This record gives sequence, structure tokens and C-alpha cells, in this order.
Amino acid sequence: MKFADMTLAQFLDALASPDPTPGGGTASAVAGAMGTSLLVMVTGLAKSNTNSDDEKAALAAARQALQPLAATLAALADADAAAFDEVMGAYRLPKASDDEKAARSAAIQKALQAATTAPLQTLRACAAAMAQAGAVAAGGNRSAVSDVGVAIGLLEAAAGGAEANVRINLGSVRDLQFTSAASDETGRLVSEVTRQAAEARTRLA
Repeated sequence: MKFADMTLAQFLDALASPDPTPGGGTASAVAGAMGTSLLVMVTGLAKSNTNSDDEKAALAAARQALQPLAATLAALADADAAAFDEVMGAYRLPKASDDEKAARSAAIQKALQAATTAPLQTLRACAAAMAQAGAVAAGGNRSAVSDVGVAIGLLEAAAGGAEANVRINLGSVRDLQFTSAASDETGRLVSEVTRQAAEARTRLA
């Protein structure tokens, strides 16, 4: 069952279970989906801040950008768990012979890269959603200011969680070109999320 198809109680029980998945990566993606969905909600309110045509057009554009990101983040909740399960499966491969050891090592490295890519994709989606937060904060109905604030906080938390999962997996990846590129992109995206969040908050007043 996909996490998006679970009831909230089922999902929370799954998070609380001793099973390794779902874990922080899945929780980060869900938090990002929640934050993005809140922004979508504000863009769809009948009244905007000033009700100007330009403002409504900006909100409509933000909504068009945000809706697919919410769906992407929901799907990444499952992708992250699947990637971690692949890592666990690779570690369980036989290692009695040299050939088996080599095959196991290759499988582990492949799985670790996938387990790094999943939260990196979450971080990318969170950064893309946060890029729309300023427009929503500026143009959204003033009665929804707190909703936008919660959305910004959720996206920040989701990005931070995704970053943590990227970096912990990178510590075990041997491909230096992959680790360098992923690390650089992660740093850039986190900085962008922080900057965009601060800018959006200034528009909430």
C-alpha cells in the first residue's frame, strides 16, 4: 500500500514501528507534500490579498507550479522507503565466495546511490515549492497568513530532513564524482531554501 493511500493513523503507526521503513526520508517527503499542499490551498482561495488581476495571475501561476510538486513529494515518500529497502536487501546478499563478495559490494553501492538520489529529489522538490512561497505569501488572503507560515516551516523541515538523509548515505558511497556532485547540489539547494523561506516570511507581515 502506498503511504498516500494510508489513513493518518496507519501512517503514524508505520512510522512508530520498529521497522526500518518508513523512516526519516519518507517523513521528510510527506512533510514537504503537506507544506506544498498548504500553499496550493492558499492559491485557490476566492479572495487574494488585494484582489488585483496581477496578484490573481501570480497566484494562479504559483498554483500551476505547486500542484505537480505536491504529487511528486507524495510519490517520493514511497520511493525513499523502497530505496532504503533495496540497500537492506543488498547487504543481505551472500558473501561466501569472492564472486559473491564482488557482486554484493556492487549491489550495495548501486543501492546506496539510489538511496541518496531519493532524498535529493525530495530536496529538489522542496526547493521548487519554496520558490513559490514568496508569491503566495505576498498575494494570498491575509486570513491565511498562518497557513503560509506553517507551509514554509514544513518545507524547511522537509528540506533539512532530506539533506540529512543525503549526507548520511553519501558517507558510504565510493564514487567520488557522484558524491561530489550530490554534495554540491545539496548545499546549494539548502542555501536556496533558507534564502527563499526568509524572503517569503518578510511578505507575510
